[in-house]
Amino acid sequence: MCYSLNNLSDFWRSIDSIILLWSWPFGFTFQGEACGSEYGIKGCHITDDRRQYYKAHGVMFHIDGALPNLINMPRPHQKCVWMNMESPDNTPRWTGTDDLFNLTANYRRDSDVWVPYGRIIEVSEKDKPFTIQPKDKLVCWVISNWNSNYSRVKYFNELSKHVKIEAYGRSFNWYIKDYKATLSSCKFYFSFESSSHKYYFTENLFNSMKVGTVPVVLSPPRENYEEFLPADSFIHVNDFKSPQELAEHLKFPDHNQEAYEHYFTWRQRFTAKRSHFGREHACHICDHIRKHKGYRVFTGLNKWYWD
Repeated sequence: MCYSLNNLSDFWRSIDSIILLWSWPFGFTFQGEACGSEYGIKGCHITDDRRQYYKAHGVMFHIDGALPNLINMPRPHQKCVWMNMESPDNTPRWTGTDDLFNLTANYRRDSDVWVPYGRIIEVSEKDKPFTIQPKDKLVCWVISNWNSNYSRVKYFNELSKHVKIEAYGRSFNWYIKDYKATLSSCKFYFSFESSSHKYYFTENLFNSMKVGTVPVVLSPPRENYEEFLPADSFIHVNDFKSPQELAEHLKFPDHNQEAYEHYFTWRQRFTAKRSHFGREHACHICDHIRKHKGYRVFTGLNKWYWD
């Protein structure tokens, strides 16, 4: 397994921390210099050059990619990091990995390096006061992964009987040219996840909140969302007895601006920010490794994530 030597030399302590990305997450590339400018993390060098493997203090493995001969690879002073942002339902299990990694980087709050899909942050002085943009659509949904067995599709089919929904994506043969403009023109947006797991709410949620559209969420339960979002900033389908009841609730603010504006009270002090996929993980992994020099192995990976 990867390990950290207790007697790291002064040489290794003095140079920048090197984080090797074994593969770019989903092919998304970025500049390593962003660690300082974006997150205030200094002294980090991010690279995808595998020739730097033996110098790297940490190696980030995106679980969607392949790990060729990883178990047989020699590992000197570095830490191996399991990085993944997919839900357990959409993540393949790898045998032989229970004692292979030192750290985890994930959307789950109990991971070593926690990077959610987005955050609610305080408004800075330089931010312009929030104003609700004009809306010409009541309810919207952009869906790329259509599966008739998913709970979100079943709920959509029933809800669409009671309220008009502007649906976009491959299944509807209607593609968006300007995602941000379309999203901001909707009063409500379905942020329905493909699977239900604690802490698993994706960029769709934060995208809608950022542009000033009220998200309607399906899973996980409301209590989980309220750990990270203002309670009156979103609508949860579990608050209603039926899709028809939710439909009537969505229609009411369409004729009552004051009721609709209530969903944006939180914007007086806060705003939504989407995380930068891959870049934020690499930078915070670097910061964690610089601050935690001790030996550590993450045991029972499969049980932690899937069971």
